[in-house]
Amino acid sequence: MYNFLSLFTGILITLMVSLNGILSHRIGNYSSTLIVHLSGFIVISIFILYKKYKIDIKKSIPLALYSGGIIGVLTVIFNNISFNVLGASLTISIALLGQTLSSLIIDHYGLMKMKKVKFEKKKLLGVSFIMLGIYIMTFF
Repeated sequence: MYNFLSLFTGILITLMVSLNGILSHRIGNYSSTLIVHLSGFIVISIFILYKKYKIDIKKSIPLALYSGGIIGVLTVIFNNISFNVLGASLTISIALLGQTLSSLIIDHYGLMKMKKVKFEKKKLLGVSFIMLGIYIMTFF
């Protein structure tokens, strides 16, 4: 089930980047980023109110763990810029490379108190295939 959810998330990310990029092209990067996040805020607010979910903000949690929203805004802005120059395929492929490399580093060193997952040379094959795909999409 989790593999399917990850695959479905990948589909949603592609749709999101495409729709956000098109909106950005039509109304501007910052306006589209604001509208995208406001619409997301409205949807999650309705869900929370409907489910009567209690938001539990704990003071004991490091402030940095609440910074995902900032990273989300930057991600949308950078994707919008890239989408309008590179298109959907290259934007998503290069982002996938960045996600793969950073996740390998997080796993290997156990950053952010994650469980350490040692880097194995066989993982380089996967990274190489992503890089080859980006090269082919860029130059052929």
